[in-house]
Amino acid sequence: MKIALWISLFVVAYTFVGYGFLLYFIIKIKRAFKDKPMLPVVSNDDLPTCTLVVAAYNEEHFITQKIANSLQLNYPEGKLKFVFVTDGSSDQTAEIISRFPQIQLLHRPERAGKIAAVHRAMEYVDTEIVVFTDANTFLNTEAITRICRHYSDKTVGAVAGEKRVQIDESADASAAGEGFYWKYESALKKWDSELYSVVGAAGELFSVRRNLYQDVPADTVLDDFMISMLIANQGYRIIYEPEAYALETASENVAEELKRKIRIAAGGIQSILRLKSLLLPFKFPVLSFQYVSHRVLRWTVTPFFLILAFITNLATAFAGDGFVYTLLFAGQVVFYLLALLGYVMEKRHIRIKALFIPYYFCVMNYAVLAGIIRYFTKKQSSVWEKAQRKI
Repeated sequence: MKIALWISLFVVAYTFVGYGFLLYFIIKIKRAFKDKPMLPVVSNDDLPTCTLVVAAYNEEHFITQKIANSLQLNYPEGKLKFVFVTDGSSDQTAEIISRFPQIQLLHRPERAGKIAAVHRAMEYVDTEIVVFTDANTFLNTEAITRICRHYSDKTVGAVAGEKRVQIDESADASAAGEGFYWKYESALKKWDSELYSVVGAAGELFSVRRNLYQDVPADTVLDDFMISMLIANQGYRIIYEPEAYALETASENVAEELKRKIRIAAGGIQSILRLKSLLLPFKFPVLSFQYVSHRVLRWTVTPFFLILAFITNLATAFAGDGFVYTLLFAGQVVFYLLALLGYVMEKRHIRIKALFIPYYFCVMNYAVLAGIIRYFTKKQSSVWEKAQRKI
């Protein structure tokens, strides 16, 4: 029982905190022997040609703002193209886009899912670089320039931008929890990038070299993750660029955020099974270390170790094995009671920010368990399952 408890606690602690500390100290040691990498300086003439691809499904509430935001991006004249694909949209999204001649609109009434739409859009991309971004996110003016400067390095195959969640004072647990989570994720991605490579990119904003892009299977759930990791699996690095960011509103509520997280978890299991070669360190040892530490543990065993830690701690505490086990169990009970209290307060629309983190933490890990079940019961579709966002 004691061995199982300490192994469980170690895996949980390493997954959510320990890897971050370890990565931080590795980077510090690396900088002691080698200066922090300098950001590339590239003239406008040397920036590559680029296409911004936006896959939009029923985004009439955001699309006008998205178009305005896209057309205001700062990039050398004649080097940036726009392709918006709206397959399956049944609202006014396609009609709104059609009013802007600067944008190439692709639309079919059939809904085949986001990745099918992306594959179709890629047939029209003839530039050196392609940037993907969601229809309900807004980029900073210099985003494309900041991203594309990294392609002066021939070892770089993809560049991931930063996701930022818009949070106001009245934020609920979904907004505050999601915002905190992405701030921590951003720090990990900065260190991952400096060590070797980011472990996958998020669909809110990422880019790839057009000649390295590979179509992923039509049933792929996390297309953005798979597209970027297939490039890493070719021996190229994925760089993180925090000065290129996509701003989006939080999920409308915790239920919508949970729906999104379950889908991501199901896609995570699918991705792990399809990237089996990266689980072994023989080909790319540093990338495999980052991949297992940052992604695989979260998407597979850690939620089960959380349950095992509680059960084994309960047994050791009540067996009278020592004060330390009683104290540990009391800490676990308090944490989960705070999460439960957060749930109750959220239901009553009472905002207590101190409760958001334990509540969101539990929601995230429940989502992984639900996602694993969904994937193996074959109930997860690759077709858009869009979570409602705050407007």
